[in-house]
Amino acid sequence: MISGPLLILELLLLLAAASFGTYTSGAENSSSPLTCANVPYPFGLSGKAMKGFEIGCNGTSPILQLGNDTYKIEDISLLQGNLSIYVGAIGQSCEGNFKQESGWIDLKGTPYTISDTESSGNMLTIIGCAAEVLLQGPSGTSSCAAFCDSTVDALNGGSCLDLLGCCQASIPKGLKSFNMLLESVADVRSKYRTINISNVRIGCSRAFFVKESKFTYSMEMLPDVMSGIFSHDLYLMVFDWAIGNKTCEEARRNMETYACRNNSYCYNSTNGFGYRCNCSQGYYGNPYIENGCTDINECEDPEGNPCVGRCINEPGSFSCPCPHNKHGDGRKQGSGCTKKENETPSSLDVALGVGLSVSFILVIGSLLSYWVSKKRKLIKMKEKFFQQNGGLFLQQQNLSQGSNAALKIFSLKELEKATNNFSENQILGHGGYGTVFKGVLPSQNVVAIKKPKFVDQSQIEQFINEIFILSQINHRNVVRLLGCCLETQVPLLVYEFISNGTLFHHIHGESHDYSMPWKVRLRIATEAAEALAYLHSTASVPIIHRDIKSANILLDENYTAKVSDFGASRSVPFDQTHVTTLVQGTFGYLDPEYFHTSKLTEKSDVYSFGVVLVELLTREIPVSFARSEDQRNLATYFTLMFDEQCLLQLVEPQIVEEAGIEQLFIVAQLARRCLNLKGEERPTMKEVSMELEGLRRFHKQQLAPQNLDEVEHLPGEIGPSNGCAEEESG
Repeated sequence: MISGPLLILELLLLLAAASFGTYTSGAENSSSPLTCANVPYPFGLSGKAMKGFEIGCNGTSPILQLGNDTYKIEDISLLQGNLSIYVGAIGQSCEGNFKQESGWIDLKGTPYTISDTESSGNMLTIIGCAAEVLLQGPSGTSSCAAFCDSTVDALNGGSCLDLLGCCQASIPKGLKSFNMLLESVADVRSKYRTINISNVRIGCSRAFFVKESKFTYSMEMLPDVMSGIFSHDLYLMVFDWAIGNKTCEEARRNMETYACRNNSYCYNSTNGFGYRCNCSQGYYGNPYIENGCTDINECEDPEGNPCVGRCINEPGSFSCPCPHNKHGDGRKQGSGCTKKENETPSSLDVALGVGLSVSFILVIGSLLSYWVSKKRKLIKMKEKFFQQNGGLFLQQQNLSQGSNAALKIFSLKELEKATNNFSENQILGHGGYGTVFKGVLPSQNVVAIKKPKFVDQSQIEQFINEIFILSQINHRNVVRLLGCCLETQVPLLVYEFISNGTLFHHIHGESHDYSMPWKVRLRIATEAAEALAYLHSTASVPIIHRDIKSANILLDENYTAKVSDFGASRSVPFDQTHVTTLVQGTFGYLDPEYFHTSKLTEKSDVYSFGVVLVELLTREIPVSFARSEDQRNLATYFTLMFDEQCLLQLVEPQIVEEAGIEQLFIVAQLARRCLNLKGEERPTMKEVSMELEGLRRFHKQQLAPQNLDEVEHLPGEIGPSNGCAEEESG
C-alpha cells in the first residue's frame, strides 16, 4: 500500500489530469501562415513532392495549378486531409440569359475531391432574385433557387439558408468534375420592381462554392451581385485529398509504395477513393515521412501526466514509478505502488496528509460544483430549446390525444446513443434540408433520424403543428414520422427506416444492375400517386409535399414505394385553394406556374409527379448536360416529343416491349396532362391515382385511351413511322 499522503497526492494529480483533458499535439495548431517554406510533405515543389501533390510558388505563397489556372493555397491539413484555396464564382448571369460552365474545375486524375463534409466542407451557393443553379456531376446533382419578395428586404443572417436573395445546397459526395447551369428567369422581373434596392438590374445572379463555416450572408451582397458588374471576389473552397485510389488493405500489399511511415496508421478516405495516414496515439508530426511521427513527451507538460516530478517518458506513452523506488518499478500511469516493509509515516507525512486532505476536499468540492453548474446550464439550454421549439404545444397536443398519441418526444441522449453520437459512419444521406442518420433504438428498431439545417423561429408553432399533422398520417406509402427531439436548436425528426434506397438510385444509378420491369415501375407510380392523393384530399388537413422527385420516393425490400422528406411541405386550410410562399423545390421538377407566381397549389405536386412518370418511362434524368440544349429539360423535351407524335424515340425500348403501345400511350398521355403549364388543366392526384390503378388491374387487357375527344393522335401514331427523325435522344 502507498502511504496516505502520497496516495492523496496521486489521486489529486489524477483528478487534475482528468479535468485538464488529454495531452494533444500542437502540430496542427500553429498560428504561422502557410508559406512555400513550410508546406508539409506529401506536398511540395516539383521533385520534392509525392506524385500528384506538386504545387507552385508565387513569391512566398504556395499555389495550386489546375489546368491553365492557378489558385492561392490558404491551408493544408494533414490531420483532416484537406486543402483550402481561394476561387472566384463558378458562374454569373444577367437579364434572363443562362451561362453554362463545363469543366470549370476538373479534378480527375488528381488526388483531390471537392469536399462535401458537413462540418468543414463546401456549399453550392447562389445570390440573386428569381435565379436557379444546377450542378451535375457523375455521382449526382445539386440544385438551388434564390428568390426575393417585393415587400421584404434582403436579410442579414449568417448562413443564407431560407433567407431572401440567397440559397445554399449541399454537394454530391465524390465530386471531381461537374457541369453547371445558372439561369435567371426574366419573366418574373416585374414582380420585384418595388424591391428596396436602388440601381438594380433584376435578374443578375452569381453562383459559387464556399466553405460553409467561412461564409456569412449580408444584405449588402445582393445589390452588388444584381448590379450586373461581374465581381472578382474570392471565396474559400475546400478540397479533400487522398493517396492513390486503393484502400488501406490493398495499399499495404505493396510496402514500397505504401505511404504511411513508422508510428502511424492508415484510414480510408470518406470522400472518394484512396487513403490517408495519421500518427499513432502518443505521437505527433508528419506520418508521410520516415521518423516524421515524433513521440509526445508527456512528462514535459504538467497537463499531460498526473505524476509531475517523477514521470518517465516512454515511446508513445509514459509511466509514473513509485516515489520510494530510486530506479522506478516500471508501473504505468494510475497503477498502485507497494509500501516498503516496516515503513512508518513521519510527522511530515502526517502534516502533509492533513494539508492534502483539506486540499483534496476543496478540489473535489470545486470539481463537483463545476460539474453541477455545467450540468444545470446544459439542462437549462435543453429546456430553452424545448420551449422555443414548441415542446409545450406538442405535449398539449399529445395529452389531448391520450393513449392515441402517435408522436413520441425523444430526448437528445436517446438519439445520440442511437447514432453513436451522430457518427459520420451512420450517415444515410444529405439533402437540401438536412442530414439523415441511421439509428438503432434500445428496442432494436432501426430508424432514420433527420437533422435539419435550419428552422424559421418566427414560424415555430406552424412547424410543430405540421410535425403533429404528419405524425397522424397513417398510409402504407408514406414514410411514417415516429417522433422528434426538441432539445436542440434545430429539432430532430425520427422516421421509420426504409432499407432499399431511392427510386432515383434504382432507375438512374450507374452501379445498379437491376433493370426494373414495367410491372414494378407501374406499381411504384401507382403507390406514390395514392400517397399524394391521400395527402391532398384524405389527410386531416390537406398537405402539399412541394418537393416530389424520384429521390424522395424510397423503396423497401419489396420495392414498395414510400413518399419521404416533408421538409418543404405545407398544409393548406380547407377554405383556401393555395398558399403564397417563397418558392422551394428541385430544378427539373419545379412547377413553372408556382415558380412564376409563388402560389403553391396541389397541382404543383401534380406537375412534379408528371416528371417522375416521365423518368419511369424514359429512364432519363430530369436535367442533363449530356443532352443538347433544346433537350436538356426532360419535361419540356417529353412534351415536345409527345405533341409531335415522336414518343417512341424517347421511351426506353424495354418499356415499349413490356408495356405495349396502348398502355404506353395511356401513361404517356397522363404524364403529358400532368405537365400542362397551367395548373387548372392538370388532373388532380386522385384522378392520376385512379387511372394508374385501373392500368394495374387490367394491364393484360387492351385498353382504349381515355378521353379520346381530348387527344389529337392515336396510340399507333406516336413513333418514327409518322415522320419523326430516326436519331438518338441524347
